[in-house]
Amino acid sequence: MKLKGLRAGLLSIWLSGFLLIALSFYGTQLLSPTSLNDPFRYSGDSIATAAPRITIFTSLNVSSLEENSQALLALRSWLALSSQITVVLFTQHNNNNNNNNNNHSSDSSSFTDKFGSRLLLDSTIDFTFLGTPFLHSMMARIEAYQSDIAVLMDPETVLLPDFISALSYAHELGRDWLLVSSSVEIPRFPFHWDETRHFWRQDNGKRVRFRELQKMISLRSLQSNSSASKMIMAWNNIDMPLHCGVLPPFLYQRGTHNQWIINEAMSCKRRFVFDATSTISSFFLGNAENIYNRSDNVSEPKTRNWEYVGNSHLGQLYGSLYSRSYTLPKLLKCNRRYIFVSASERSTDLSIPKGKSLGFRTREKISACITRTKSRSLKLDFVQKDETVPPLKFPFDLESLLPLVADKNRTVVLSVAGYSYKDMLMSWVCRLRRLKVPNFLVCALDDETYQFSILQGLPVFFDPYAPKNISFNDCHFGSKCFQRVTKVKSRTVLKILKLGYNVLLSDVDVYWFRNPLPLLQSFGPSVLAAQSDEYNTTAPINRPRRLNSGFYFARSDSPTIAAMEKVVKHAATSGLSEQPSFYDTLCGEGGAYRLGDDRCVEPETNLTVQFLDRELFPNGAYGDLWLKEDVRAECEKKHCFVLHNNWISGRLKKLERQLMKGLWEYDASMRMCV
Repeated sequence: MKLKGLRAGLLSIWLSGFLLIALSFYGTQLLSPTSLNDPFRYSGDSIATAAPRITIFTSLNVSSLEENSQALLALRSWLALSSQITVVLFTQHNNNNNNNNNNHSSDSSSFTDKFGSRLLLDSTIDFTFLGTPFLHSMMARIEAYQSDIAVLMDPETVLLPDFISALSYAHELGRDWLLVSSSVEIPRFPFHWDETRHFWRQDNGKRVRFRELQKMISLRSLQSNSSASKMIMAWNNIDMPLHCGVLPPFLYQRGTHNQWIINEAMSCKRRFVFDATSTISSFFLGNAENIYNRSDNVSEPKTRNWEYVGNSHLGQLYGSLYSRSYTLPKLLKCNRRYIFVSASERSTDLSIPKGKSLGFRTREKISACITRTKSRSLKLDFVQKDETVPPLKFPFDLESLLPLVADKNRTVVLSVAGYSYKDMLMSWVCRLRRLKVPNFLVCALDDETYQFSILQGLPVFFDPYAPKNISFNDCHFGSKCFQRVTKVKSRTVLKILKLGYNVLLSDVDVYWFRNPLPLLQSFGPSVLAAQSDEYNTTAPINRPRRLNSGFYFARSDSPTIAAMEKVVKHAATSGLSEQPSFYDTLCGEGGAYRLGDDRCVEPETNLTVQFLDRELFPNGAYGDLWLKEDVRAECEKKHCFVLHNNWISGRLKKLERQLMKGLWEYDASMRMCV
């Protein structure tokens, strides 16, 4: 009896000790990660808390997706991983005509219906005129979403289940982190989803095990390099920036930006940055024949090389990518547990954090695991510190841009700008984008504006005959600089008209409240519709020299072209700006060709000049609108289409007035529309 009691007591003590050991082990699992001064951190992969909410972000042209596209294959693999995954696709609406809009809406609706509420489409980011998304706009938009973890990745990368376990482990680290991982290229993928969308199956219907897929990827990784362009980036606390400073306007999937972000995040030291390539199984299909088709807007051909060069220029201009480099600690999974290994310690000299003890066999297994995983690591293109970036050459001129940007009516909106007005140009562009007016063109007066516009994704061309040495601050109305610059506008408009396109010329200081094109096009042929510069509310709006050449609509027809030729010829011999030449040529000196209070008829060409209603198209002095406390409310009450920021002298005063009145759409510090 005493022996039984003794045994029971010993058993009780043993169980209590075991329980204490288990609790102690559990407690150490919840501690924050140790300093990466240790060669590695050893931890179990059991996750005690609820699965984190994961949102995957990418950019994709939904309307071009086919049933067997690689992007659709990838998308299904993401959503099948966990019910906690949501996918956000940044996509661009086609605004060139209503039919395309309707088709896009129906395509988007049918696409989202396939996947339910866990797939969202977001068209609020900035794109170039060719439809390439801006990374900095995407990243700013990502911060607005509610999620535990954000993931940014290529739309054609397929994920396997170990992606979830790696992110769940990272979610428990107890600090801000940035995970990066390269994907493996494979030539073909002979499997398909079953009807439940939960398992991969062979053609004979046999289910494919995850370990088989993982082994296939591991073997392939030994034969080919991982792609830096197909990198996965994941991070927690998504409303916090990944790095210090401002993200340049990189074009998404056009090189450089992945390396730049990693480099800046490491330099900033706000986040723990690590390489999880060895623990995340992901792949994309190469160009070899396979049953899956490439998506139209993914992996653009190198004919768009200028976009890659542009990103290289930005990488050189901003940050420290070209002056320093880092090696990342790696997240491995050895002996069914996660372990961090510092880049400098890849030997079996294992320093175990306090509170841990490993047996000899376990240490041997971990050492062998580390040795095996040497081939699986993040692949980044090495950047030479003294590397020369090739010059940025834009492959478009005026003739090649016109068919790309013109709307279905062969109409373009033209603006002419120099570098001193680059921010006002961008505010004007952002406003047109907000109003869904994509058919605009920019004529650059200098090389600085030309290069700036290319990096901002604008359809820009350079006028080789533009005046040189344009003053930065002293090119306002009445100045010699102003007189020389304005004559570029009429010459350019005439050239576009002769190429068969209608033109709405709008200065960058014209703020648009609504799209005026439908109204302007309603005037019909042989009519030039122009803003009146008359400020007197009771005077005729077609008084002498009250035609404003900073906002007018001209059709590509014979009378208009002939009249514009006369204007350009008159301006070329005038010592004034082009504006008096417009009125004196089309309305006659002293208003000899006036008809009523709002028109003129040029007798030789029979062109009618229609002065626009000032209630709808007010100039900067009409009705003292700029003096109103709430200019926007006053103009919207009048149903204004535009408001000209003229009748004020000096660039800085003009900028200040527009900013102070809240008619500004561009954040110059972020280089992004607001």
